[in-house]
Amino acid sequence: MFTERIAEFRGPLGDFRPDRLSGAMGVSLPQAGWITEQLVAAGEAAASSAWPQIRAFDYREYGINGNRSRFEALYFRRRLMLNDLVLAEWVEGQGRFLDAIIDGLMLICEESGWQLPAHNAYERGGKRQSLPDPDDPVIDLFAAETAAILSTALYLMRSRLDAIDPAVAQRVAREIDRRIFKPYLVRHFWWMGHGDERMNNWTAWITQNVLLSAFTLPTSLPLRRAVLPKALKSLDAFLKDYAEDGACEEGVVYYRHAGLCLFGAMAVLDQVAPELVRPLWSEPKIRNVAEFICHMHVDGDYYFNFADSSAVVPPCGVREYLFGRPVGSQRLMDLATSDVRRDDNRLMPGEWNLWYRVQAILAVSEILERQAEPPVATDHHFPGIGLAIARDERFALAVKGGHNGESHNHNDVGSLTLYKDGQPILIDVGVETYTAKTFSPRRYEIWTMQSAYHNLPSFDGVMQQDGEGFAADAMRVHFGTDAAEVTLDIAGAYPAEAELRCYRRRVRLLRGRQVEIHDEYDGDRPATLSLMTLFEPHIEAGLIRLGEGVAIQVDGTGAITVEPLDIADPRLRQSWPERIYRLLLPFSGSALTLTIT
Repeated sequence: MFTERIAEFRGPLGDFRPDRLSGAMGVSLPQAGWITEQLVAAGEAAASSAWPQIRAFDYREYGINGNRSRFEALYFRRRLMLNDLVLAEWVEGQGRFLDAIIDGLMLICEESGWQLPAHNAYERGGKRQSLPDPDDPVIDLFAAETAAILSTALYLMRSRLDAIDPAVAQRVAREIDRRIFKPYLVRHFWWMGHGDERMNNWTAWITQNVLLSAFTLPTSLPLRRAVLPKALKSLDAFLKDYAEDGACEEGVVYYRHAGLCLFGAMAVLDQVAPELVRPLWSEPKIRNVAEFICHMHVDGDYYFNFADSSAVVPPCGVREYLFGRPVGSQRLMDLATSDVRRDDNRLMPGEWNLWYRVQAILAVSEILERQAEPPVATDHHFPGIGLAIARDERFALAVKGGHNGESHNHNDVGSLTLYKDGQPILIDVGVETYTAKTFSPRRYEIWTMQSAYHNLPSFDGVMQQDGEGFAADAMRVHFGTDAAEVTLDIAGAYPAEAELRCYRRRVRLLRGRQVEIHDEYDGDRPATLSLMTLFEPHIEAGLIRLGEGVAIQVDGTGAITVEPLDIADPRLRQSWPERIYRLLLPFSGSALTLTIT
């Protein structure tokens, strides 16, 4: 899609201006009011804070015990402080934050490596080096993001910094050239794309930030002409792994690092080479990528989640709104508008990428003045990842088919998620805080990755297995006026030791009435169905009560047991209370039926 356009491109390559919104002729910097007050207050808080010290041990700790959060807290705190200082100076313009800005720029330039310890490897899945090698930089997600932050900061502050000492901007530009542009052009990193190798969010995310840096800084025309075709090839490598339906197999959290970064890359290109990229905004696949988030939304901050995504996701904002505009998605713009209105963090104070914050500052007033209601959610089928979503006035239901070799995969083929009146009933737990184990061969020792902790069966303790070959079969989806129905066979998601020949699941939403789940299997081992919920279950004869408003009639089960699961992990606690529950329903025969009202 993208590389096809380069053959027809004859125009010049312009500069990218981070303070100009995609599709807008120009915008005004807010001079007063609540926006300026918030930004200046945040800058003052940053100016009065001590810069985090980062020791060699902080970097090495990941290789020692697998903990990545302590180093990352220090690393990202530096960048958040710099962002706050730059934005405060940008809107106030009195020079009182410039000394602190220079301190932040120099501290980041003095870091031995911009890549995270968890990403400090030269091959995909390769050995992580204990410390960064300054002479052999790795371009990971956050090395490229750091370059984008610094490039945007220089763009906003260049004349003011040069008035103090031109060496500051010169040093920052040299570091970006050494750590990003030179390795980008002379070596191949896996995320750039190669043949049929599957890509993920890294490809769009890094490419966006390389493009931003290359065209925001006053780089040479030869460098820009070298970066452009390589970036376009990577964007094609990213899109090749998306079906025409636009679904993100990594889940809704990674939509913002995948689909929205595709938008970011296109927004950069739309300024620097408009005739190259502008026709692509009307491509149906690009619009489908944009609207994925709309179909996944349930209510408030709740989303249908799978893979390494959480059920509770921060509200949509300016980036979604801006993506909706060029692709002509009123639905996405309406969702973003309604979310921005209810979001106290609409200026993105916790965001690392300075450009995203600039976009929020420039567009938020337009969004708040816009009239919009939350879009009406409807049924939707994503055949590319095997995901079906059905709704009525009270229930919202998602059934996940697919396979267990997806990016950020959990062994969840055939699992379902159910909401009633906007509240989670049958849940996908999500993922704990990332550690070294999360992305190691021991990933599936983590309980949240296992099928036994999804709404799925196990067979005498045998669970699903990871890998693309472990997949659903014969998935059928029908959306009717009175009912929606999804059927699939999930036997293929289990290894041979499960001794399973067939496991047919039928899920029906009888609109305005109830949800029915009918499971029937043919196998040699006893089957036990797990159900995950945040409500403490109350078991009666053939009946499970969850909270005050949900009853599950059960037919075909033996004695039901309940396991409380204490939740202490900070990432899980963003979605769930201190305790959730797993119900274990042993089959009394070859079939089990749940009727949920």
